[in-house]
Amino acid sequence: MDVLLENKWTILVCLEVLAWTSTFFLLYARYGLKSTFWFKVATVLFAVTGVIPQVLMGILNFISTKKVDLFTLIIVVLIIYGFTIGKKHVKRLDAWAQEKFSKQTT
Repeated sequence: MDVLLENKWTILVCLEVLAWTSTFFLLYARYGLKSTFWFKVATVLFAVTGVIPQVLMGILNFISTKKVDLFTLIIVVLIIYGFTIGKKHVKRLDAWAQEKFSKQTT
């Protein structure tokens, strides 16, 4: 557990990169591959690399420090972003991907 807390910033950045990568894969699976199987795989990858581990890291950090520090605050901000403004950004990204992949098939 100490290793997680010592490397929490690196882990957070890696998780965020993986979450965005899985988001792009999700869109590619949906519109490029037109595969429900790979779309489901990408959805699971997003959950496993995005929200769930970030929340767990924030809880682990809070339990360890017994206070809301910058790391915990960043996690909370990322989660709030994801459930508010981030939804709009993902919808725009979804529309862009749909348009991009529909042009390739015609």
